[in-house]
Amino acid sequence: MARRNDEVGGLLQEYADLLRITGGKEYKARVYEKAARAVAGHHEDVAKLGREGLQQIPGVGSSIAGKIAAYLETGHMEALDELHATIPAGVRNLISIPTLGPRKAMVLYEELGVASVDELVDAIHAQRLRDLKGFGAKTEEQLLRGIQLLQVAGNRVHINVAMDLAEEIVAELSAVTGCHRCTHAGSLRRFKETIGDVDILAAADRRAASKITRAFSSLPYIDEVIATGGTKTSVRTTKGLQVDLRIVPPESWGAALQYFTGSKGHNIRIREIALRNKLKLSEYGLFDAETDTVIVSETEEEVYELLGMPWIPPPLREDRGEIEAAGRGELPELVTEQELRGDLHTHTNLTDGLSSLEEMVNAAATRGFAYYAITDHAPNLYMQRMSDEKMLAQRERVRALDGRYGSMRLLHGTELNIGPDGSVDWPPAFLDGFDICVASVHSHFDQDRDTMTKRLLRAIENPYVDIIGHPTGRQIGHRAGIDADLDAVYQACARTGTVLEINAYPDRLDLNDDEVLRAKRYGVKFAIDSDAHSTVHLPFVRYGVGMAQRGWLTAEDVVNTWPLRRLRSHLSRNRRAQRSA
Repeated sequence: MARRNDEVGGLLQEYADLLRITGGKEYKARVYEKAARAVAGHHEDVAKLGREGLQQIPGVGSSIAGKIAAYLETGHMEALDELHATIPAGVRNLISIPTLGPRKAMVLYEELGVASVDELVDAIHAQRLRDLKGFGAKTEEQLLRGIQLLQVAGNRVHINVAMDLAEEIVAELSAVTGCHRCTHAGSLRRFKETIGDVDILAAADRRAASKITRAFSSLPYIDEVIATGGTKTSVRTTKGLQVDLRIVPPESWGAALQYFTGSKGHNIRIREIALRNKLKLSEYGLFDAETDTVIVSETEEEVYELLGMPWIPPPLREDRGEIEAAGRGELPELVTEQELRGDLHTHTNLTDGLSSLEEMVNAAATRGFAYYAITDHAPNLYMQRMSDEKMLAQRERVRALDGRYGSMRLLHGTELNIGPDGSVDWPPAFLDGFDICVASVHSHFDQDRDTMTKRLLRAIENPYVDIIGHPTGRQIGHRAGIDADLDAVYQACARTGTVLEINAYPDRLDLNDDEVLRAKRYGVKFAIDSDAHSTVHLPFVRYGVGMAQRGWLTAEDVVNTWPLRRLRSHLSRNRRAQRSA
C-alpha cells in the first residue's frame, strides 16, 4: 500500500477548516493546519509509526497523535465526525471552492441559507451577496471564477496521486504468474497534469488473464467493480478514482500500448496515415487492409516504423505537430530526468519547509545531484519571519556543509518575493552575496493585466534575479494563473537571459506545457525545480520533466542539466555587468 500521509494530512486540514466554520479558536485551527502539513510531508509512512512515533513528527502532539492513531485503526476520526454532524454537508462542500474560506462559507449559510454550490451560483446571479459584510461585486466575480475552477477539475486528480496508484497496481499485477508485461497508459503515460481515470494495460494469454482480473478486482483499495469482461475490467477505488484494466495477448502489446496511450487526436492522425497506405491499425495490430493479415504488433517502435516515422515519445502525442516533425525527422531529443544535474528551488524548516537543512542536503545527495540549491523565503513574505541574520547564519551552515557530500556542491540562494510594484527583498549589496536568486509572485494575484505585466518585467530586468519561480502563480484546481502579457514576459526573459521555472510541485506544474512550448519559441531557458518543502518532495522533479517533455524541451533548453561551471557563468552574467557599471 502507498503511504497514507497525504490522506491523514487531508483529514487534519479538513478538521482545521471545520473548526474555523464553527467559530473555533484560530490558534487551534492553526495547530491542526501545521500538523496537516507536517504529516503530509513526513518522510516515513505514518501508518507504520505507532502513537509514540507519530509524536516525533514536528507539530504533532499527544492529542493529534491519538486522533491519527485512532483513525488508522478504525477508519474514523471521532472529533471530525462530530464536526460533520454539526455542519451541513453543503456547507462543507462550499469550502472546496477556491477563494471561499471556511468562515465566509458559514456566513453564507447562516445569513442566506446557501448550502450548496448551485445555491451559491443562484445567489451570486441574484446579487444577494452584496449586502453581506465582507462581500461585494468583486467577491462575486472571484467566487464565480473559483466555482469554474472547481467544475473544470471535476473528479480529476493531480498526476502524482494517479501515478502513485498506477505504479502500485502495476507492481501487484506484474507479480501475477502469467503476466508478460504490465504498465500504465492513457493520459498518465502522456504526463497530463490532471487525470480523470487511470488506464492499466497488461499482456497475458487467456488462462492468465482471468487470474490477473481476479487479482485486480480484489486489491484492498478497490471499493467497487463497475464492469468486468474477458479483456476489460473497470473499478472504482475507495477514493473515488476509476481505474480501467485492459488485457491483450502478448503479441498485440505494441499496438495496444500505442492505442491506449492516445491522445485521441494523435491516434486519428495515425490511423489516417495507415489508411492512406492501405493498412488498418487497431489495438490488436497493424493489418493489411485487404487481406486482414497482421503485419506488426509486438512493439510501438514497429508500428510507427511501418507507418514511415520514428517512435514518438508519449508526452508529444497531442496532435501538436509531432507527426509532421516525425515525418521530417525533426523530433526533439527530449530532456530526461537522468539529465538533471541539480535542483535550484528548495526550502528548509528555516521558513515554511518541513525538513532541516541537513536532511534536505542528504536527500539531495542520495539522488546523485552534482549541485543543489537551498532557496528559503526572503523577509517580504512576512509570515516566514526571515531576517538578514537568519539568512547569513544559514549561509555559513551551507558553506560548512559544502564538500561533505562527495562531489555534490551546495548553492546558497533565496526565493525572493516579487512585490506589487515588481521590487524584491533586500538591496543589491545583500543580493550579491547569494549564489542564486529565485523570484516569485506570492500575493496580489488579481492585479490588472498591464500592472501585472510591468511588475514581472521589472523583476526580470533586475540583474540579481536569476529565475522567475512558478511564473503564472497558478494552483491547479484552486487558483487560476495571473493575467499578464506573457509574450512580453518571454521576450524579456530571452533578452536578459532570465530563466523561467517549470515548478514540478504537482499542485502547480507551472509553467504548463502550452506555455513552455510558447516560451521556447522565444529562445527562453528553463529550470525544472521541485520547490520541495520536505525530503519526500524532491522526486517531484519527474513531473516537471514530464511537463518539459510535453513542451518539446531538450536538455540544452534546461539550465540545470548544464555543468556547474556553465550554470554559474550564466547566473552571474548580469551581476558582472552590474558591478562594472
